[in-house]
Amino acid sequence: MPITLPPLPYSYDALEPHIGAATLETHYDKHHRAYVDKTNQAIAGTSWENEPLEKIVRESEGPLFNNAGQSWNHTFYWRSMAPSGGGSPPAGPLADAIARDFGSVEELKRELGQAATNHFASGWAWLALERGGKLRVLSTHDADTPIAHGELVPLLTCDVWEHAYYLDYRNQRAKYVTAYLDHLINWSFAEENFRAASRS
Repeated sequence: MPITLPPLPYSYDALEPHIGAATLETHYDKHHRAYVDKTNQAIAGTSWENEPLEKIVRESEGPLFNNAGQSWNHTFYWRSMAPSGGGSPPAGPLADAIARDFGSVEELKRELGQAATNHFASGWAWLALERGGKLRVLSTHDADTPIAHGELVPLLTCDVWEHAYYLDYRNQRAKYVTAYLDHLINWSFAEENFRAASRS
């Protein structure tokens, strides 16, 4: 069964003015679609052909991992943002864990912002939950993803490949990261992931 390109959870212009429709359309319909297509080309006629994407990411390597990882990461990234995002997480278990592990939402945003802005070259910045229950900010290079490392459960991600922001911000990655943090973070999605991980 081929890997599918999931629909965007909002329209191309839904994240404006923070991410423009042209950026979102190109990012989703060119870059993300290409990763999905290349994953399907690589698994056709192999033992991977009927496996779920997450298993392929966890167990593959080389070009297949790169395309499968990027396919998974992008789907997660779209859901990490919302047109009415930003602000602070609602009162509840995630907000309590943020206060415990970072001291405040502002400190979490500072650390996540630094991880995204200062990441060298292409990659991702993440808020993840360690298996022991502690929240952690980290960055990964290229297609790497927390789901490839069994001790981490991703809650949110920010794409810092240039194609995520260059049409809107040129080389000013920090401005894109600030817009993501202040206006786009989907705290409901992070809360959902946190609750699911805490039950497992």
